Amino acid sequence: MPPEHTPPDAAQPDRPFFRVALNLPHAGRVARRINVLLSSEEGADRAALEAALLTVSEIRDLLEPAVELDDNPAPSIAVKIRDQVAMLGRRLVLQIESGKLGHDRLGQCVRNLFECLGLGLEGADISLRAGEDPGSMQRPF
Repeated sequence: MPPEHTPPDAAQPDRPFFRVALNLPHAGRVARRINVLLSSEEGADRAALEAALLTVSEIRDLLEPAVELDDNPAPSIAVKIRDQVAMLGRRLVLQIESGKLGHDRLGQCVRNLFECLGLGLEGADISLRAGEDPGSMQRPF
């Protein structure tokens, strides 16, 4: 991978995370799972849930072409998509937090989404805000 496309998590952090190469098709599949999990929420704040579902829809729209092709686009395009999806993913986590929608499985999917974007360190941190259990066996150690 050329230096201009070095993943943001390339530096050695002081806490564990999963290093995953940029994989937009799988990120799209994870976004579908997030959509299913949020769609099945009962008793949640409707406004917060609708906002989160709208954000997930935006994420899915960006990733769907890669899912259909089952491949990343050209590196320069893939990095732009990654950056847009990461921005939306951060917004989604804020919506999950404010709506108190978080739970372990949803947090795991958020972590997986960021891992597929090559942002595993951020995913390991942000997933906790989305409800992932810090003691989950799925978390990096």
